[in-house]
Amino acid sequence: MNGPVTLADYADTFPNIAMTRDDGVLVMRLHTDGESLQWSDSAHADLPRAFRAIANDADNAVIVLTGTGGSFCQTGAPGAFALDPSVPPVGLDSLYQEGKELLLSLLDVPVPMVAALNGPAWVHAELALLCDVVIASETATFRDPHFGSGLVPGDGAHLVWPILLGETRGRYFLLTDQQLDATEALELGLVNEVVPSAAVLPRAIALAGEIATRPPLVRRYTRELLTMRMKHAFQQYLPFGLALEGFANGYGTWR
Repeated sequence: MNGPVTLADYADTFPNIAMTRDDGVLVMRLHTDGESLQWSDSAHADLPRAFRAIANDADNAVIVLTGTGGSFCQTGAPGAFALDPSVPPVGLDSLYQEGKELLLSLLDVPVPMVAALNGPAWVHAELALLCDVVIASETATFRDPHFGSGLVPGDGAHLVWPILLGETRGRYFLLTDQQLDATEALELGLVNEVVPSAAVLPRAIALAGEIATRPPLVRRYTRELLTMRMKHAFQQYLPFGLALEGFANGYGTWR
C-alpha cells in the first residue's frame, strides 16, 4: 500500500493477523485459523505487507503484537517452505525479498511497539523481541531451531541473538539449540516483565496506553532512535545471511 491508509483498508486483509484498535493502540494478534500461529508461506509473505500498511496509518499511536492460544509461534505449518533445489535463484527472489522485508518492515514501523508473548516462541521469536517493550507469560520459552535442524540461521537470527544476548551467549544459543524459559529470559534481558498468562495482553495494552499519551513526535522520534542500531545491522548483514542460508539448504545444484 502506498500513501496514507485507514484501518478499514487493511484490517481484514491478512488471514494470519487479526487487528483491533482502541484509543490509538493497535493490537496485532497472530494466528492460524483462530489457533496458535503455525509459521507458513502466507505468514512470511503477509507480515511485511501488514507492517507497511500499519506504518502508513497515522491513527496508529502504539502497536501491541501478540499471539493466540498457548504459543506465540512454536511450529511451522505442514509443508511450509517445501523448496525445490532445482529451482534457479530467480525463482526464489520473492522469498529472498520477503526475508529482508519481514524484519526491516517491522523496524520501519514509526511508532513504539509492545510485545505480549503469550507462550513459546520457537519460530521467528525475533518478531516479538524486536519490539521496544516485551511482556512475557510465565509459559514463554525461547529457542532457535535453525542449526539443530540443519539450517544456517541466516534470516536474522544470526544478528538478533548475539545482539540481544551478547556475542558469546548468542553464539552458544544458536549452536547448541538452547532453550530458555521465561525466568532465564528475564535475567538475560530478553524480556522486560514476566507475568501470569492471563495478565500478558492486559499488561501490554496498559503499557501501550501509557505510551500513547506522549506527544506524537516524541513517540515517533524516540522509536526512530531506538531502532537505528538494529536497522543498520540488518541492512548491512541480513542479505548475506539469507544468501548463505539458501545456499546451504541444498541449492548447490543450481546451474
